[in-house]
Amino acid sequence: MPEPVVRAERLARTFRDFWGRPRVRAVRDVSFQAEPGAILGLLGPNGSGKTTTLKMLVSLIAPTSGAVRVFGRAPSDLAVKARLGYLPEETRLYPYLTPDEIIAFYGRLFDLSGRERRRRTDQLLDMVGLAHARRRPVGEFSKGMARRIGLAQALVNDPDLLVLDEPTSGLDPVGCSQVKALIRSLAQRGKTIIISSHLLADLENLCDRLLILCNGAAIEQGGVRDLLEDRRTVRLTFPGLDPDRVAPMLDALGREFNLAPEIDHPMRSLETFFLESVDRARRSQPEPSGVAAAAGVAPFLAGKGGAREDVLSKLVASPSQPAASPPPDAPTSETGAEKDAEARRAANEALRRLVK
Repeated sequence: MPEPVVRAERLARTFRDFWGRPRVRAVRDVSFQAEPGAILGLLGPNGSGKTTTLKMLVSLIAPTSGAVRVFGRAPSDLAVKARLGYLPEETRLYPYLTPDEIIAFYGRLFDLSGRERRRRTDQLLDMVGLAHARRRPVGEFSKGMARRIGLAQALVNDPDLLVLDEPTSGLDPVGCSQVKALIRSLAQRGKTIIISSHLLADLENLCDRLLILCNGAAIEQGGVRDLLEDRRTVRLTFPGLDPDRVAPMLDALGREFNLAPEIDHPMRSLETFFLESVDRARRSQPEPSGVAAAAGVAPFLAGKGGAREDVLSKLVASPSQPAASPPPDAPTSETGAEKDAEARRAANEALRRLVK
């Protein structure tokens, strides 16, 4: 099994006042790890310690106790920093610089050549949909547009570990969907991603594992399906059937199990409907006045995953995203599995009798 990219053991951080007296215990004995190519989501109410935990991972602050290792080393190691991308909670950009100049500046910090900086700048601005505004000062940008530039700078060094603190803050629904699609694509290319967010639906459909913090302590963690799946309820899906034909089957199942099954029609999510509507409008009026449609993952970030993708077209073509699958070694409940199998056998038998 590969070594975890991030391993935190009993991580704690206490903030002190001017005289050194303990003032706030922001993080309390938190332990977790992030596997290569996985997406780990941090959840919790305000003040639960999410941002403090992320800052310890990127060595902006030091833990009071406990230990954290990134790529097997201390996060302050320069070799670790070279493989790390970080988007802070607040986007702080020099307001008089243009997107071109900002991304080139961060490229210089990673000692990229002038030719490589220009290549990556072009690709990143296409990726975040701001190539047409590349020579405008970012002080004129909206919060969402500045957030896109912040995401671009976090990727300029093609990091192996990406730490994102509220990455969709200030973004419109199209931008949120593009960022989520980008995150999935980067994870498929082997990058490890740690995200902090207040948007539960985003992390539910995006992450492999969740870590829930409250009052600085980890109260829940595990695979998304392990935490959220309700094994007491079984859902049957009959695509394309008229409700009048389904009703007798439901009646038979109800008599068999002495229950009252429910019937309804699936709905598209508001996000899917919104994206389809915006895509139609953009096709009829292609000249952007704000943010343009994203051009896909920047080619220099493609790694071994192959060709670039049109993020928005992919979202419209496949509006529903499957739930994140648990890791192969995730523990399962044998009792729950047996109950599921028994329920399926009973349902199949009832339907077989009805057909006969």
